[in-house]
Amino acid sequence: MGRQQAGRFQKGRSGNPRGRPKGARNAATIACERLLDGQAAALTQKAIQMALSGDNVALRLCLDRICPPRKDRPTMFHLPPITSARAAADLMAAVTEAVAAGHITPGEAGEIGKLIDVYVKAYQTAELDDRIARVEQLSDAELMHIAAGGLTDAVSTQRPQKLMLLNSR
Repeated sequence: MGRQQAGRFQKGRSGNPRGRPKGARNAATIACERLLDGQAAALTQKAIQMALSGDNVALRLCLDRICPPRKDRPTMFHLPPITSARAAADLMAAVTEAVAAGHITPGEAGEIGKLIDVYVKAYQTAELDDRIARVEQLSDAELMHIAAGGLTDAVSTQRPQKLMLLNSR
């Protein structure tokens, strides 16, 4: 079976190699369900009666079921288009200012920052895809000319400014 003499299993070998069967339920959960089976309405009514008679714990329980605490709230704000790394940095600066002014919480700012990060990555991926598509449309002669240090008119007009700066020495 894979046990050592001390009663423990050998490394890498389990006593139940197939694991827990799908759909198997915890025995304690099943026992609780059997105890409460058919009593849910009566227990709910009792909790309501206790809450109405002034039991604060029962009141909190009832209110949490009626109106559960919100995990987050909708945050409405204008999100300008992100068309460059500078625009993303400016947007993050505005989010930081909103936290400092108390308009949004630091947690909300963190979530907004994640959204901006994902958007920037998607924008960069789309921009890279566009660049690759433009290069793939070039003829072999144009590619050889670029490799030799020259630019074709089609490429020089389509290249983003930041790439032009990399080649200007």
